[in-house]
Amino acid sequence: MPSHVEQALLNIALNLSANLTSEQQYQHLVEGISQVFPCDAAALFILDEQGFLTPVAVKGVSTSVLGRRFFPSAHPRLLQIMQTKTPVRFDADCSLPDPFDGVMLTTQQTIDVHDCLGCSLYVEGQLVGVLTMDALTVGAFDDLDAVTVDTFAALTAATLRNIAQFKALKAQNRKHRSVTQTLIQQARTQQGEMVGLSPQIEKLKNSIATVAQSDFAVLIWGETGTGKELVAHNLHAQSHRADKPMIYVNCAALPEGLAESELFGHVKGAFTGANSHRSGKFELADGGTIFLDEIGELPLILQAKLLRVIQQGELQRVGSDQHLTVNVRIIAATNRQLDIEVEQGRFRADLYHRLNVFPIYVPPLREREGDIAVLSGYLLEKMRTQFNTPNLHVHPKALQVLENQTWQGNVRELEHSLTRAALHAIQNEQTTIQLHHFDDFVQNSDVKNTSAYFPSEGQPMRSLVEKYQKDLIAHALDHSNNTWSQAADFLQMDRGNLYRMGKKLGLK
Repeated sequence: MPSHVEQALLNIALNLSANLTSEQQYQHLVEGISQVFPCDAAALFILDEQGFLTPVAVKGVSTSVLGRRFFPSAHPRLLQIMQTKTPVRFDADCSLPDPFDGVMLTTQQTIDVHDCLGCSLYVEGQLVGVLTMDALTVGAFDDLDAVTVDTFAALTAATLRNIAQFKALKAQNRKHRSVTQTLIQQARTQQGEMVGLSPQIEKLKNSIATVAQSDFAVLIWGETGTGKELVAHNLHAQSHRADKPMIYVNCAALPEGLAESELFGHVKGAFTGANSHRSGKFELADGGTIFLDEIGELPLILQAKLLRVIQQGELQRVGSDQHLTVNVRIIAATNRQLDIEVEQGRFRADLYHRLNVFPIYVPPLREREGDIAVLSGYLLEKMRTQFNTPNLHVHPKALQVLENQTWQGNVRELEHSLTRAALHAIQNEQTTIQLHHFDDFVQNSDVKNTSAYFPSEGQPMRSLVEKYQKDLIAHALDHSNNTWSQAADFLQMDRGNLYRMGKKLGLK
């Protein structure tokens, strides 16, 4: 056996006993395989319980792939590899589409894969994953030693199984719950998965894990579109209240005059229209969690009543003189800097300190190193299903431009931009999203097309002004999470006047 092969095997064996995360071990495996075999790209997939192949490590391929899941029936090469226990070769003239066409990292003008080699990974007769290698050179895999290929495939399969078993044991030790509660927790965690590999996201996940099991109040703050609600769901899913409800309240959308009733409930006859007793959000959340989104928008009078619930666990329904006791964990979120709001008298200092027991900062997308590619892959995976285009992907050059954007709207803006670009590509019957598909924001993101406001033929001044007002309000709402109070601040005008103007223009 050649010395470089022996060294690669030794390195893989040493990494198994090293204190590395599972993601690092997966990546070391792929790196070692890339050093031994004449490939330009390699990928390691894990087969999940739903039958999807999930990439866990790649080499020579855009990291956007790590945000995807591959259903074998939509990818005939992967399906053929899974159905064959011996290594499978696909020559350059193979007519089956390669799942990595268009996403390999290369300086060549043409980035289609030429030769492909795939191995199904079995442990004790059970399929656990797939290993693929791709080469731009025709015939790159013609003279491979079969024993070497089988050796690395067996070692890779065993490593996957060992990592999976180790992770399962750690999960059991952390939870200390019944089988039913554990399954519920895992299901909720999967539904609220946070996508990203950056140090900033790892720090965020660690903060969530640190405070989740306590009953401390948590204040989540960050810019619009960063995923504060997702953080709240993860906090609840990892808490000991996970089998109880988490009740969502958008404080910015509480109707005027009924906000107190929405939060604390009311009794029959408390006000006009109160035809029966009604439980408020806090009663519904008893034993579980209440998530107060946009807490900075809560009126001062309600802030005082909320403080009483937090301090004493007591509330009064509107129109009642009886006190009700509730056991609720408080999670709040805001895109405002509440310490400044306190200084300016718009937020109660005592409530701020009660909520700010454990603050969690959600970093904006522009601060998350390397996450745009992974997020793009994850978001595109949803679009592939939605638009029924299984081979849709972003060209590496376009992805590089995405990574250089500031993304003031953060993940939400990235998702909207990708959706628009995907629709442009599909409309042109293309599966590769090119840079020009993003011309709505890449080439001239800050300049709006004003031709509609300067018509070539005569139009009434009133209709032109109303069109501009309507577009301006829509723009303000888009940058304010569709919150009218924030849009009013953005336009520096009274919220009531903005609301009436929007209603007149057909935006309400």
